[in-house]
Amino acid sequence: MKVKRNTLLLLACLVWSLAGFNILSIGIMTYIGYLSIINLLLSVLVFTVFQIFIFGKLVKKHTARINAYLEERHFFLKFFDGKSFIIMAVMITGGIGLRKSGIAPEEFIAVFYTGLGASLMLAGLLFGCNYGKSVLQNQS
Repeated sequence: MKVKRNTLLLLACLVWSLAGFNILSIGIMTYIGYLSIINLLLSVLVFTVFQIFIFGKLVKKHTARINAYLEERHFFLKFFDGKSFIIMAVMITGGIGLRKSGIAPEEFIAVFYTGLGASLMLAGLLFGCNYGKSVLQNQS
């Protein structure tokens, strides 16, 4: 199924926002009993590191790639490149494995998932902002 170029940004928005919301929900639900200033600051640190070094760059890279497409319609999964789908699959598998194995303590899951999930969700919202900008530019 082919969609308009800027719709790829909307799809990225939905996928990243949903993934971020799910991970953030797990982190917040696990936070019960571990809520402290130190843990909250650690979650903010995780959020900041992921946003600055990974997801912020990812949003810029994929938005630029999508905007550079010359054709108007594209296969709907082209909101990511192959490398990004592999990274997402590894992250999902690793996260599920980490939780199910019991290797990581719940306090780690609470702190890390809250920061990671918030950063993922912000990435999704940034894709949504880029979609909105794209729509407004096409109306001009």
